[in-house]
Amino acid sequence: MSARGVRDVSEKSGSTVENDRPPGIRLAHMSSSFLVKDRNRILIVGGGYLGFHVAQGLQKRIKESGGIVTIVDPNPYMMYLPFLPEVAAGSLEARSAVAPFQQFLKDTESLSGRVVAIDHDKRVATVASINDGPVFEVPYDEIVLSAGSVTRAFPIPGLGESAIGMKSIEEAVAVRNWVLERINVASQMEDGPERRKALTFVLVGGGFAGIETIGELEDVARKAAERNPRLKVSDLRFVLVEAAGRIMPEVSKDRAEKVVAELRSRGVEVLLNTSLDSAEDDHIKLINMEDKSPAGEFDADTLIWTAGVQANPLFKKSTSFPVDDRGRVRAGADLRVTGDDGPMADAWAAGDVAAVPDLTGKGVGGFCVPNAQHAIRQAKVMVKNILASREGKPLEDYYHESLGTVAGLGLFKGAANVKGIEFSGPLAWLMHRGYHLYAMPSLDRKARILSEWGVNMLFGRNTTQIRHVRDPRLNFETATGQEVVRKQVKL
Repeated sequence: MSARGVRDVSEKSGSTVENDRPPGIRLAHMSSSFLVKDRNRILIVGGGYLGFHVAQGLQKRIKESGGIVTIVDPNPYMMYLPFLPEVAAGSLEARSAVAPFQQFLKDTESLSGRVVAIDHDKRVATVASINDGPVFEVPYDEIVLSAGSVTRAFPIPGLGESAIGMKSIEEAVAVRNWVLERINVASQMEDGPERRKALTFVLVGGGFAGIETIGELEDVARKAAERNPRLKVSDLRFVLVEAAGRIMPEVSKDRAEKVVAELRSRGVEVLLNTSLDSAEDDHIKLINMEDKSPAGEFDADTLIWTAGVQANPLFKKSTSFPVDDRGRVRAGADLRVTGDDGPMADAWAAGDVAAVPDLTGKGVGGFCVPNAQHAIRQAKVMVKNILASREGKPLEDYYHESLGTVAGLGLFKGAANVKGIEFSGPLAWLMHRGYHLYAMPSLDRKARILSEWGVNMLFGRNTTQIRHVRDPRLNFETATGQEVVRKQVKL
């Protein structure tokens, strides 16, 4: 296949690509000199855990062959999502949980933007730059679909206005500052409804993300309350809402019940078979899942949503790639995009966005579950297969027996199931940290993470809240005599 570079609108008079583009997407006149041209291109859509490692594994080999690996993501870095609860709790600095592309993928071309359409017949992707920058086309020879997942939300009244997710570094930092701010503000209030509202923290979703988040937040909030002479730990109220009859479906029922018991022993209200009905005006209304009857209502300043994720909707809406009923790109065991007529040429998919068969037979619905354990191993197999396909060699099927699961629930608190053996407490916590430290790429990030953990171990939890993160110009506006209208900025 001939090598191609970025395509400017001026190059394409009468192109049918323009007609195929989704409504509202228009190419801008722009110079294409910022991109490497006239080289065979592997385009990676999404720079999450899998996309990052595929680029890392391919970049030197493709460069040596005269090609280029291009990665497109709105962020200029890879976020390690399992560390978000620790960022929210202050155990890690935000920058330590990300790996910048330009620092760690030096032979990869990185574009900060969002792929909004793909025409695989023409081997062209349409990219919208961040911050309303230009929209342009990137031709490619092969494509890797690794755009991951997005937060799954439901049309619950008040959810969009009152809640925050836990799918980004920014959200984790905002949650940390907000929770500590609420504790500080409440400590100066008289006992009453507003104080109780400020000290009530609700989390919806009992998967791994939700359990680790509420475990870490309860732990840091407890420490903050202990250090505040105007508060008692018993003043804090943490509520976990889960629609199913159990939490953490990836672990055994017995282990899940033990985690629930531990959380309840720490004062967390764990409400199973319960759903969020409304969150308007910070007033939480709950319902029982069985009969939709009321299950209680109260006010809360903090509502965190971790009730599941879904595959990036791009491939269902703006591409011709085959998807399943959950919007995941259909892939074969060799990680090629696979439709009813067999594998598609020059197209690969894996990670959260793909329905990859679990050949062990243990995956939910017969597919690999979306976690870092699969992502890093799928990335290795994909790199091998892309290189093998270029050399006309046989491809390898992805097969991985799960090592188990690990979860952190606060300092020295955890739950783990490794090869069928269950652990809890400090040992499980060490397993959790050890595995994720291993999975975090680069010695640079590993060293930073270890040092931050060490400082926390030596001096205790850092409960410092940084004010005005969401309105940093407030002080300067005041200093310059501008009329500042303060309104409470929600999470």
